[in-house]
Amino acid sequence: MKKLSSKNIAYYALLIALNVVLTRVGSIRIGGGGTEIVRIGFGGFPIIFAGIVFGPLAGGIVGAVGDIIGMIISPMGPYMPHFTLSAALTGAIPGLIMMKCKDKECRTSFWKLLLAIGVGQVTTSILLWAYFMKTLFSIPLVTILPGRVISQLVNIPLYAYMTKVLISRLPIALDTN
Repeated sequence: MKKLSSKNIAYYALLIALNVVLTRVGSIRIGGGGTEIVRIGFGGFPIIFAGIVFGPLAGGIVGAVGDIIGMIISPMGPYMPHFTLSAALTGAIPGLIMMKCKDKECRTSFWKLLLAIGVGQVTTSILLWAYFMKTLFSIPLVTILPGRVISQLVNIPLYAYMTKVLISRLPIALDTN
């Protein structure tokens, strides 16, 4: 994790706020059986961005805190810490994969960003999420997986492109001391 300064804490707070707003308010949520089945939106992007720009620990913190605050503000079903873990891993996994990229050229490589975000999203938004929904709420995988896979086929390249553009244009993404 990069140096913890008041400036970086303010950036984390901004990303947490964006995550909460984009996830809880700016998303289309489809529920069933007392829980959320499908969510269409960009709520995961601030978490992923935090992990890639500020490091895996920051991504994990932004994801976990954003999930907890979002649950307090706008709950959809009971609180399950499983999903908080998944939100933390959403930021930590891409951050871990991109840790070796120190120069701007490596950090703005669309293919490296696509790989890092893809591994994270497949792990958390498809596999873990589906597993938790099946074990906690007995929702069959056949009803969960097709929609999740299709949404991530759109989200992963979109997140990679948005990250590439923001990292190449924002000084904060390159110098966070």
